[in-house]
Amino acid sequence: MLKINSPLVSVNWLYENLEASNLIILNATIKKVTTIDISSGIIEKQQIKNTRFLDIKNKFSDLTSELPNTMLSPLKFTESARQLGICNDSAIVVYDELGIYSSPRVWWMFKVMGHHNIAVLDGGLPEWGKAKLPLEKAIKYIGEKGDFTAKYNQDYISNYNDVFTAIDNNNISVLDARSENRFNGLEVEPRKGLRSGHIPSSVNLPYSKLIEEGKIKSKNELKTIFTELIKEENRLIFSCGSGITACILALGAEISGLNDKSVYDGSWTEWGSR
Repeated sequence: MLKINSPLVSVNWLYENLEASNLIILNATIKKVTTIDISSGIIEKQQIKNTRFLDIKNKFSDLTSELPNTMLSPLKFTESARQLGICNDSAIVVYDELGIYSSPRVWWMFKVMGHHNIAVLDGGLPEWGKAKLPLEKAIKYIGEKGDFTAKYNQDYISNYNDVFTAIDNNNISVLDARSENRFNGLEVEPRKGLRSGHIPSSVNLPYSKLIEEGKIKSKNELKTIFTELIKEENRLIFSCGSGITACILALGAEISGLNDKSVYDGSWTEWGSR
């Protein structure tokens, strides 16, 4: 049985392990909030062998919430994961078509739900293509249901009150993954009617600074980035626009060895609306 010991795996590693019996490959592509929709026809595209499309927006977000991309309840997450044939012993590799964008969100969601045998494909589908590795026509998964059962860990998710408390706590650092202009209120938010600005006392770390040529930077580079901004012993809360790119920071922190961290699920969409 395949066991993944790193939050990040290379395309060569994945290619070498494609035939593992418990391997599940997920395509978690979503459009960027500032771009045209690329996800609607995704199952008609090319994919890595046996990939299953994980629909963050419609199947793995709480559609009853007023906020986008809100985490599902453990019960509903369990059912959605089972529909994709995911089991408790599955080794999951998740990628997206933009390199590193939405795939860390799925990595983080599964960790929240107690499943740690999961990794992000470094560089995603573009890196797979650069390596000239084989692709197949994408089809919708219609196989057997899995036996996955969520084991929710609330420490991995922060809410509005947690962040409000962190403002005056020197032992907690809130890092915002949005661009510098959005963080400083110099650019209109892409979501209509949403205020500009940032959470008081939060620190800006644009997610793009963790990525180079579509791949996550090295462990040493990531450690340098984080240690220049925060005290290593601090608890970290990651925020962004709607909880997607905050998970890129969470991935970078995990690679850096920073373990006391969570993601603010509502992020600026919630904070800026209140």
